Amino acid sequence: MSDLDVQLPSAFDPFAEANAEDSSVGAGSKDYVHVRIQQRNGRKSLTTVQGLKKEYSYNKILKDLKKEFCCNGTVVQDPELGQVIQLQGDQRKNVATFLVQAGIAKKESIKIHGF
Repeated sequence: MSDLDVQLPSAFDPFAEANAEDSSVGAGSKDYVHVRIQQRNGRKSLTTVQGLKKEYSYNKILKDLKKEFCCNGTVVQDPELGQVIQLQGDQRKNVATFLVQAGIAKKESIKIHGF
């Protein structure tokens, strides 16, 4: 039994390469503006916008969004994601077109998530 060299397999992480690539391209992945929808209770939903540049005034953008789409909203401070704009209802397409028309984000840099 001592003649055999037994090598136990070490812990294999199948996502190690992907995580290494993400960390090296971290600045590039932060350039996207993510527009998501969250389901509340019943038919109620919530649209979140994150990834806007920090030099923009989130409160002014929120004020314009609320006037444009006749909905309520707020700016929430998240420990991981930073400032996130929340709007009532499914406003994903409306928000994306607004951000492009206002020149806040380019069409290629907006990612719409959900359903």
